Parts: sequence; C-alpha cells; structure tokens
Amino acid sequence: MHAADHAQDLLRMARKDFDALRGMLDHPLFADEIFGFHAQQAIEKSLKAWLAARSVSFPLTHDLSRLLGLLEENGSDVSTFWPLVQYTVFAVQARYEAGLMETEAPIDRRAVIDEVQQLLGTVARLIGATVGETRERDRR
Repeated sequence: MHAADHAQDLLRMARKDFDALRGMLDHPLFADEIFGFHAQQAIEKSLKAWLAARSVSFPLTHDLSRLLGLLEENGSDVSTFWPLVQYTVFAVQARYEAGLMETEAPIDRRAVIDEVQQLLGTVARLIGATVGETRERDRR
C-alpha cells in the first residue's frame, strides 16, 4: 500500500471517531470517558495519517506526545497541536480506572470538537497535497 493510500485510510477512520464526538455533543447519556476516548482516537489516527503521508514509520502506540514528537523530528510544525496530548489519558487509563475522572471538571465538548476538527483539517490538506505530489511523480 502506498503511503498516501495508508494516510487516507487512517484519516477516514479518524473521521469516524470525529463523527462519534459530534453525535455525543449534546447527549449526557455518554460519559466523558467515552467522549474522551473517541477524541483520543480521532487525534491518534489523524497524527498517524500525517506520519504516513510523510512516509514516516510509527509505533503501535496511543501516546499522543510520542506521535507529535515523531512529526517534529521529521520536520513538521505541530506546535499548535501539543495541547492535545492531554487526551492520551482517555486511550486506556480513564476508561479502566474507576473514579479517575470524578475529580475533573466536565469536558468542554464543543472545545474538544473544535480542536479535533482543526487537526483533521490540517491533515486533510496535507494528505491532499501529498496525494497530488504522488500522482504527479507516478505520471513521470
């Protein structure tokens, strides 16, 4: 599979988690841990799509800081997205440690959706450029 195709597949999967976030916006039936999990997953898959688009190998990890670090090491400006590392806790810990989130303020779901949407847009633009460059190289 070409790197650009892999990147597009990952971005499609990230958008599914993003759609779940949007569906949970005004539904208190869904706990913050579940909302946070889908935020973390959308972010993780978006970062992996970005890495794939740059043909950078990445580990099987949920650690968002590790993925952002890899992007930085490979020349990407990810400064805007470092605050997203706070959602790493939702990959596993917040969903399996009872009471972990009880002392935290409720998640500002609208703000999270806006942050994730910004990342998705950035990666989609990057992948669009990458796909175009790949097609141009293939034509030569």
